[in-house]
Amino acid sequence: MFTKEKIKDLHYSVNGTISAADVQAAADEILTEYGKTAKMAGFRPGHIPLSVLRQKFNASATSEAVDKLMNKDLNDYVADKKIRLAGAPKADLAGWEFGKDVEYSLEFDILPTLPEIDLEKFTVTKKTTTLDEAEVDKAIENLRRSRSTAEKQDENYKAADGDTAVIDFKGFIGDEAFEGGAAEKHHLILGSGAFIPGFEDQIIGHKSGDEFDVNVKFPKDYHAENLAGKDARFAVKVHEVRKHILPELNDELAQAVGQESVAKLREHIAKIYNDQYAEAAQRDMRNELLDILADKVKLELPEILVDQELNMAKSEHDREHAHCDDKCKSDDHKWDEKKERKDAERRVKLGLILAEWGTQNKVEVTRDDLQQAVWAEASRYPDPKQVFEFYNKNQNALAMLRGMIFERKALDAMLTHVKQKEKAVKPEELFQAAK
Repeated sequence: MFTKEKIKDLHYSVNGTISAADVQAAADEILTEYGKTAKMAGFRPGHIPLSVLRQKFNASATSEAVDKLMNKDLNDYVADKKIRLAGAPKADLAGWEFGKDVEYSLEFDILPTLPEIDLEKFTVTKKTTTLDEAEVDKAIENLRRSRSTAEKQDENYKAADGDTAVIDFKGFIGDEAFEGGAAEKHHLILGSGAFIPGFEDQIIGHKSGDEFDVNVKFPKDYHAENLAGKDARFAVKVHEVRKHILPELNDELAQAVGQESVAKLREHIAKIYNDQYAEAAQRDMRNELLDILADKVKLELPEILVDQELNMAKSEHDREHAHCDDKCKSDDHKWDEKKERKDAERRVKLGLILAEWGTQNKVEVTRDDLQQAVWAEASRYPDPKQVFEFYNKNQNALAMLRGMIFERKALDAMLTHVKQKEKAVKPEELFQAAK
């Protein structure tokens, strides 16, 4: 039982006393339970006298008993006050002597009570767009290209945009060849943008057997600093040119990719685009609602949660910059305690709002939700099996994924209550806003 309490906002400081007799009684219960299975020379399991158990294990049993009794006092207090802990309490037993009454103090933060949020007062912008049929045409053209066959042309054929040129090349800065600037019989699709600007354009028009120089300038932001912004010359030899023959657009092609006809293929592609537009618009509304909630909802924050969030951000920052170069040591990459704390407070605030509102409104994460999220994550990797194994073995990661799904579903549920003002935009604006 607590004998003294001090409350300031969400921070609690309480003092309690546990009698030595209660501690020993609890320790004896622990020892008795342990004695049922303990093995000790000269005694059968379950028949070790309590006095013998005390001699050997009383210190550890007493420590366990004190923890157990303090937790009981705390749980009773929390239930009576109808409060919820924001984290583990900090206990102080300074001055306690074994065999005497335990005088202790506990400090802890509690979770705030979420104020009523009138979502109908909020308005978000719902961006809408119209699919351009040219995008469907482009997707079908890309499909045809992916199923094209590259046919070798004779020595009189001149390479054109979209052809594959099989080339040798060797790069020079001045008269010096540079590392990584040479290859033999490299297959280059002209117009793909795989090489630095201007290179592929100078291959167009050449024939098999041609040997010539390509003169280009490396971009100023090129990843290799020793080449960035410099003029370069490439000695090039064309071995052969292959023209891509596209399959005819017909129902047979559509059926090869799982659609009944060209018309159904176009419908399928249009649906993919429209689903992407809808998801981009939904993401944008979620972000806008988060900004509104962060600004409009007043909520006290437990310092322990803010500190934990800030410490995690600091650890991540230090890990990312542990082996960085001079560029990432600039002022733009330095740890800004004031800014980072403000960001941490925002994340904690929004997390508490979504958790509480979602719980109150019976938002749930189903098994199907988790499976779909893991599948979506796995599809981004060359070996999906590793992703499944990671989540099967890492329950903390699975819990984090569940939390992200819960917050997304809570936001989507909130959006059904807010006003939505439609705004027509171009598709590229929609995707730019969603990034």
